[in-house]
Order: sequence, then C-alpha cells, then structure tokens
Amino acid sequence: MIAARDNFPQLTPQEYFAWEEKQLHKHEYIEGEVYAMSGGSVNHGRIAIRFTSLFESHLEESSCIVGNSDIKIKIVKAEKYTYPDVSVTCDDRDKTTTQYITYPSLIVEVLSPSTESYDRGGKFRLYRNNPVLIDYLLVSSTSIEIDLYHKKDNGEWIISNYQEGDMIELKSINLTFAIAQIYKGLNLTPENIDVL
Repeated sequence: MIAARDNFPQLTPQEYFAWEEKQLHKHEYIEGEVYAMSGGSVNHGRIAIRFTSLFESHLEESSCIVGNSDIKIKIVKAEKYTYPDVSVTCDDRDKTTTQYITYPSLIVEVLSPSTESYDRGGKFRLYRNNPVLIDYLLVSSTSIEIDLYHKKDNGEWIISNYQEGDMIELKSINLTFAIAQIYKGLNLTPENIDVL
C-alpha cells in the first residue's frame, strides 16, 4: 500500500487517533502530517494473507502477536505511526497497548511499483530505529522474489535475495519455509500487478 499526503492541519498524536477512528480508510502519521493509505492489488492482498496465516500457524503456541495491515507500528522515539502489511511482536511492552505496537521483531512489506523505493529507503530507515527488529521482508507482488534484511548480533544489516525454489529462514521467529508457499497459484500476469 502507498501513503498519499492529505491536506490536513497538523495533528497531535492524540488528535490523530481520535480522528482516524472516525475514518473509512487508514492513514499513516508522520510528525503531525497525515497520509492516506491506498489499497493494493489482488496479489498484494493474497501475499499478505499468506504471511499472516503462516506466522499465526507457526506461533500459535507462543505469546507473540501477529499483526495484519490493520495494526499500526509506532516508530521508536518518534511521533510516527505506519501500517506495515504484516508484523510480529513478542515483546511484553506491546501487550499493554491497544492502538499500536512499538517493538516488532519482524516486519513484512509487500511491494508494488509505486511503493518499492519508499519501502526500501525511507520506511526501512524508520523501522531500523526499533532496537528489537531482526528481520525485514520485502516481498514482490510482480515476480517470485523476496529480499530479507536481517540484523546480525553485531547490529549490521545484511540482505539476502530469494527466488523460485529457495527456502527462507526467519531467525526472528525461528521459521524456515519455501518461497513457493507464498506464491503458489498466484497469477503474475501484467493485469494482476500493483500499478498504484
């Protein structure tokens, strides 16, 4: 999904929460500015659902919270709130909040041509403020391809690219799965591609 800036006066976080509860659509909040979220393609939605289902099944015996695109993430030490496509938090601090989570160890963004540069650049810079984030997945909706940004124990981020036939390991939640589980049966023809 992509955020488009709306022409609103600057809001405080409290005003933003109260205002957004009355809206039909979701809005991200970046330091007083409100940005409307647009929808994605069928592939975008199906990919996000598959990750949510995969993580829910894997973590069903844990106390971790799997979030879909309705759960906001508060950026650590900032007045910024975003909506990733999928997130997982196992941090006890997130079990006491009702409007957002702050400490996910895993975030998934499903890419479209219009959001890819922001998801790889500015949004990833925001997410890296989180000291417990370990894995950041960027998932293509136009081809069988996933990039994993993984934070090593020394704080260094490494990037791994996965394509058809590969197995993906998410150390943040101790899960290994075949990329085929995400893309099986998807129609990757041009008319099913995100163009927003």
